[in-house]
Amino acid sequence: MNKETRTLMYKLIENHGENIKTMFNLPSDTEPVSLCKKLFRLENKAHRLSTQWCNGDIHTQTWEHETDNILRKLDIILDYTGQEIPVFVNSDARGYALKVGDEYMREDRSRKLSQDWGSYGIIAPDYKREAENQLQHKNGFAAKL
Repeated sequence: MNKETRTLMYKLIENHGENIKTMFNLPSDTEPVSLCKKLFRLENKAHRLSTQWCNGDIHTQTWEHETDNILRKLDIILDYTGQEIPVFVNSDARGYALKVGDEYMREDRSRKLSQDWGSYGIIAPDYKREAENQLQHKNGFAAKL
């Protein structure tokens, strides 16, 4: 990854971390990049689990036990249950795993989380890909039009 991509990626991560802090009412001194790194580690665990579930490599009992563990760890970080924010693990391995319910996201459009096509909030998006795509678009054919 080049310096321009890394710089943009960290800017996107920091912005996302600030949005997470606002949405989940986290303390203002919470460091946004560290927060996002914790969330991204849980996202990767949850996504691997979703892939195993979709491929039939794990049984329902394992899926439920492991997703409960992930959600407990996530709740320690975000305190979403205390605020009645509908957070869940998506079992469809084709997208992100840790999400906020679509109705919750729609009821207040000022919530600034990345969203998928179903309007579900994405808790830990991959900003490496996003930074690469933005720079490719900026520097590529579309930028020359």
